[in-house]
Amino acid sequence: MATRETSPVVLRDIVLVSATPLLLAGIGLVHPHSLTAATAEQWAGLHIWLLPVFPLLTLGLVVPLWGRPGRDVAGVATVVAWVAAFGYAAYYTGLDAVAGIAAGTVRHHAGAQPASGVGDLFRRGDALGEAGVYALAVAVLATAVALFPRHGARVMPGTVVLLAACWFFTDGHIFWPEGVFAMLGFALGFALLAAMAPRSRPHSS
Repeated sequence: MATRETSPVVLRDIVLVSATPLLLAGIGLVHPHSLTAATAEQWAGLHIWLLPVFPLLTLGLVVPLWGRPGRDVAGVATVVAWVAAFGYAAYYTGLDAVAGIAAGTVRHHAGAQPASGVGDLFRRGDALGEAGVYALAVAVLATAVALFPRHGARVMPGTVVLLAACWFFTDGHIFWPEGVFAMLGFALGFALLAAMAPRSRPHSS
């Protein structure tokens, strides 16, 4: 009976946590492979739209960790996961702004002329993005530590898939094919966590 009551909540959470990576996978299929004079305007505009989207990947970790952390190892790991997820959101947004919006805008205004500074913007953006993905990987590991005492080895498949997705995300971003596969991996990994480690209901007194 309890399973029937909770299954709609689990299904809702699966949809919630997988929606963003699936959206990003779809966008990755149309994302320009390189920044040129012809693609610069689309490049910059696409990254403007993506500014609020990339941070939403963290919903896949926030949802299974929902609630007030306790004063134990799981509680400490929950806080670490939240902080690391914030680090990902901040630094990966930096990549989006620098290597996406700024580089695309500079290249667009350069027209047919060489765009000086674009290479520097890419290098700075890549460093920010790499730091963001490393923070996301830390958040994934901390989430597994936080969920393990209650759910045991059931959290491991999702964790392994998410760490593999982080690996491809580091260099592939959302470009086809590595980045798209990374986003599909996040969708699967987050769905596995939501299914195998569902949110706990508040205890009633």
